Amino acid sequence: MKSALKSGLLALAAVALPAVASAHPAIGEAAGFSHGFAHPMSGLDHILAMVMVGVFAFQLGGRATWLVPTTFVLVMALGGALGIAGINVPFVETGIALSVVVLGAIVALHVKAPLAAALGIIGLFAVFHGHAHGAEMPENAAAAGYAAGFMVATALLHVAGLALGYLIGRAGERQGLFVTRTTGGIATIAGVGILTGLI
Repeated sequence: MKSALKSGLLALAAVALPAVASAHPAIGEAAGFSHGFAHPMSGLDHILAMVMVGVFAFQLGGRATWLVPTTFVLVMALGGALGIAGINVPFVETGIALSVVVLGAIVALHVKAPLAAALGIIGLFAVFHGHAHGAEMPENAAAAGYAAGFMVATALLHVAGLALGYLIGRAGERQGLFVTRTTGGIATIAGVGILTGLI
Protein backbone atom coordinates (compact mmCIF):
# COMPACT_ATOMS: atom_id res chain seq x y z
CA MET A 1 0.00 0.00 0.00
CA LYS A 2 2.83 2.41 0.90
CA SER A 3 4.60 1.70 -2.39
CA ALA A 4 1.37 2.40 -4.27
CA LEU A 5 1.03 5.71 -2.45
CA LYS A 6 4.64 6.59 -3.28
CA SER A 7 4.04 5.72 -6.93
CA GLY A 8 0.99 7.96 -7.00
CA LEU A 9 2.85 10.87 -5.44
CA LEU A 10 5.75 10.46 -7.87
CA ALA A 11 3.37 10.38 -10.82
CA LEU A 12 1.67 13.56 -9.65
CA ALA A 13 5.04 15.21 -9.13
CA ALA A 14 6.05 14.20 -12.67
CA VAL A 15 2.93 15.89 -14.00
CA ALA A 16 3.31 18.96 -11.81
CA LEU A 17 7.03 19.73 -12.15
CA PRO A 18 7.11 20.50 -15.89
CA ALA A 19 4.10 22.73 -15.34
CA VAL A 20 5.85 24.60 -12.53
CA ALA A 21 8.95 25.02 -14.64
CA SER A 22 6.99 26.46 -17.55
CA ALA A 23 5.31 28.99 -15.30
CA HIS A 24 8.37 31.19 -14.74
CA PRO A 25 9.92 32.25 -18.05
CA ALA A 26 8.27 35.69 -18.00
CA ILE A 27 6.32 38.04 -15.77
CA GLY A 28 3.07 37.35 -17.64
CA GLU A 29 3.54 33.61 -17.27
CA ALA A 30 4.24 33.95 -13.55
CA ALA A 31 1.15 36.11 -13.05
CA GLY A 32 -0.87 33.61 -15.06
CA PHE A 33 0.46 30.79 -12.90
CA SER A 34 -0.57 32.52 -9.66
CA HIS A 35 -4.08 33.20 -11.00
CA GLY A 36 -4.41 29.62 -12.22
CA PHE A 37 -3.10 28.18 -8.96
CA ALA A 38 -5.59 30.22 -6.92
CA HIS A 39 -8.64 29.30 -9.00
CA PRO A 40 -9.16 25.67 -7.85
CA MET A 41 -8.55 26.79 -4.26
CA SER A 42 -11.25 29.46 -4.44
CA GLY A 43 -14.32 27.25 -4.66
CA LEU A 44 -15.64 24.64 -2.23
CA ASP A 45 -16.94 22.55 -5.15
CA HIS A 46 -13.49 22.25 -6.73
CA ILE A 47 -11.74 21.52 -3.43
CA LEU A 48 -14.20 18.81 -2.37
CA ALA A 49 -14.20 17.10 -5.77
CA MET A 50 -10.39 17.11 -6.06
CA VAL A 51 -9.89 15.70 -2.56
CA MET A 52 -12.53 13.02 -3.23
CA VAL A 53 -10.66 12.03 -6.41
CA GLY A 54 -7.57 11.42 -4.28
CA VAL A 55 -9.46 9.39 -1.67
CA PHE A 56 -11.19 7.38 -4.42
CA ALA A 57 -7.83 6.63 -6.04
CA PHE A 58 -6.42 5.44 -2.73
CA GLN A 59 -9.45 3.23 -2.08
CA LEU A 60 -9.06 1.56 -5.47
CA GLY A 61 -5.35 0.96 -4.85
CA GLY A 62 -2.84 -0.53 -7.26
CA ARG A 63 -2.34 1.30 -10.55
CA ALA A 64 -5.45 3.39 -9.87
CA THR A 65 -3.56 5.20 -7.09
CA TRP A 66 -1.63 7.16 -9.69
CA LEU A 67 -3.70 6.61 -12.84
CA VAL A 68 -6.91 8.17 -11.48
CA PRO A 69 -5.37 11.50 -10.35
CA THR A 70 -3.06 11.72 -13.35
CA THR A 71 -5.94 11.09 -15.76
CA PHE A 72 -8.00 13.77 -14.04
CA VAL A 73 -5.22 16.37 -14.33
CA LEU A 74 -4.50 15.59 -18.00
CA VAL A 75 -8.16 15.51 -19.11
CA MET A 76 -8.82 18.63 -17.05
CA ALA A 77 -6.07 20.36 -19.04
CA LEU A 78 -7.96 19.49 -22.26
CA GLY A 79 -11.16 20.90 -20.75
CA GLY A 80 -9.21 24.01 -19.74
CA ALA A 81 -8.01 24.44 -23.32
CA LEU A 82 -11.63 24.34 -24.50
CA GLY A 83 -12.57 26.99 -21.95
CA ILE A 84 -9.64 29.24 -22.84
CA ALA A 85 -10.52 28.89 -26.55
CA GLY A 86 -14.12 29.90 -25.81
CA ILE A 87 -15.55 26.57 -26.99
CA ASN A 88 -18.84 25.92 -25.23
CA VAL A 89 -19.37 22.80 -23.11
CA PRO A 90 -22.96 22.41 -21.88
CA PHE A 91 -23.96 21.97 -18.23
CA VAL A 92 -20.52 22.83 -16.81
CA GLU A 93 -21.73 24.12 -13.45
CA THR A 94 -24.19 21.24 -13.09
CA GLY A 95 -21.44 18.77 -14.00
CA ILE A 96 -19.13 20.25 -11.35
CA ALA A 97 -21.81 20.06 -8.65
CA LEU A 98 -22.68 16.50 -9.68
CA SER A 99 -19.01 15.55 -9.49
CA VAL A 100 -19.02 16.44 -5.78
CA VAL A 101 -22.23 14.46 -5.20
CA VAL A 102 -21.10 11.38 -7.17
CA LEU A 103 -17.50 11.29 -5.96
CA GLY A 104 -18.61 11.85 -2.37
CA ALA A 105 -21.07 8.96 -2.68
CA ILE A 106 -18.43 6.72 -4.27
CA VAL A 107 -16.07 7.41 -1.37
CA ALA A 108 -18.81 7.00 1.27
CA LEU A 109 -19.94 3.68 -0.19
CA HIS A 110 -16.35 2.55 -0.84
CA VAL A 111 -17.23 1.64 -4.44
CA LYS A 112 -14.65 -0.66 -6.02
CA ALA A 113 -15.22 0.29 -9.65
CA PRO A 114 -13.22 -1.38 -12.45
CA LEU A 115 -10.30 0.82 -13.45
CA ALA A 116 -11.74 1.60 -16.91
CA ALA A 117 -15.05 2.72 -15.38
CA ALA A 118 -13.25 4.79 -12.75
CA LEU A 119 -11.16 6.55 -15.41
CA GLY A 120 -14.28 7.19 -17.50
CA ILE A 121 -16.11 8.82 -14.59
CA ILE A 122 -13.05 10.83 -13.58
CA GLY A 123 -12.43 11.94 -17.17
CA LEU A 124 -16.01 13.14 -17.64
CA PHE A 125 -15.92 15.28 -14.50
CA ALA A 126 -12.43 16.53 -15.35
CA VAL A 127 -13.73 18.11 -18.56
CA PHE A 128 -16.26 20.18 -16.59
CA HIS A 129 -13.74 21.31 -13.97
CA GLY A 130 -11.12 22.12 -16.60
CA HIS A 131 -13.55 24.07 -18.75
CA ALA A 132 -14.59 26.19 -15.75
CA HIS A 133 -10.95 26.97 -14.96
CA GLY A 134 -10.18 27.87 -18.57
CA ALA A 135 -13.31 29.93 -19.18
CA GLU A 136 -12.65 32.02 -16.06
CA MET A 137 -9.06 32.88 -16.97
CA PRO A 138 -8.41 36.63 -16.42
CA GLU A 139 -7.83 38.56 -19.64
CA ASN A 140 -4.36 39.71 -18.57
CA ALA A 141 -3.16 36.20 -17.60
CA ALA A 142 -0.86 34.18 -19.85
CA ALA A 143 -2.66 30.99 -20.89
CA ALA A 144 0.30 28.59 -20.44
CA GLY A 145 1.13 29.88 -16.97
CA TYR A 146 -2.52 29.92 -15.97
CA ALA A 147 -3.03 26.32 -17.12
CA ALA A 148 0.13 25.24 -15.31
CA GLY A 149 -1.19 26.89 -12.15
CA PHE A 150 -4.53 25.15 -12.06
CA MET A 151 -2.93 21.80 -12.95
CA VAL A 152 -0.45 22.06 -10.07
CA ALA A 153 -3.12 23.19 -7.60
CA THR A 154 -5.37 20.30 -8.65
CA ALA A 155 -2.52 17.80 -8.33
CA LEU A 156 -1.81 19.06 -4.81
CA LEU A 157 -5.47 18.64 -3.84
CA HIS A 158 -5.33 15.09 -5.21
CA VAL A 159 -2.24 14.47 -3.06
CA ALA A 160 -4.22 15.78 -0.06
CA GLY A 161 -6.95 13.26 -0.92
CA LEU A 162 -4.42 10.42 -1.21
CA ALA A 163 -2.96 11.41 2.16
CA LEU A 164 -6.45 11.51 3.68
CA GLY A 165 -7.16 8.05 2.28
CA TYR A 166 -3.91 6.79 3.79
CA LEU A 167 -4.75 8.29 7.21
CA ILE A 168 -8.22 6.78 7.08
CA GLY A 169 -6.66 3.41 6.30
CA ARG A 170 -4.34 3.79 9.28
CA ALA A 171 -7.34 4.40 11.55
CA GLY A 172 -8.24 0.72 11.33
CA GLU A 173 -11.06 -1.15 9.65
CA ARG A 174 -13.97 -0.09 11.88
CA GLN A 175 -12.92 3.51 12.55
CA GLY A 176 -11.67 3.93 9.00
CA LEU A 177 -15.00 2.85 7.55
CA PHE A 178 -16.82 5.33 9.77
CA VAL A 179 -14.48 8.18 8.80
CA THR A 180 -14.74 7.27 5.11
CA ARG A 181 -18.53 7.21 5.18
CA THR A 182 -18.64 10.46 7.13
CA THR A 183 -16.16 12.21 4.82
CA GLY A 184 -17.88 11.04 1.65
CA GLY A 185 -21.31 11.76 3.10
CA ILE A 186 -20.36 15.34 4.01
CA ALA A 187 -19.02 15.88 0.49
CA THR A 188 -22.21 14.43 -1.03
CA ILE A 189 -24.46 16.66 1.11
CA ALA A 190 -22.35 19.68 0.24
CA GLY A 191 -22.60 18.73 -3.43
CA VAL A 192 -26.37 18.56 -3.21
CA GLY A 193 -26.31 21.99 -1.56
CA ILE A 194 -24.16 23.36 -4.40
CA LEU A 195 -26.39 21.71 -7.01
CA THR A 196 -29.56 23.19 -5.52
CA GLY A 197 -28.01 26.60 -4.85
CA LEU A 198 -28.25 26.32 -1.07
CA ILE A 199 -24.46 26.58 -0.74
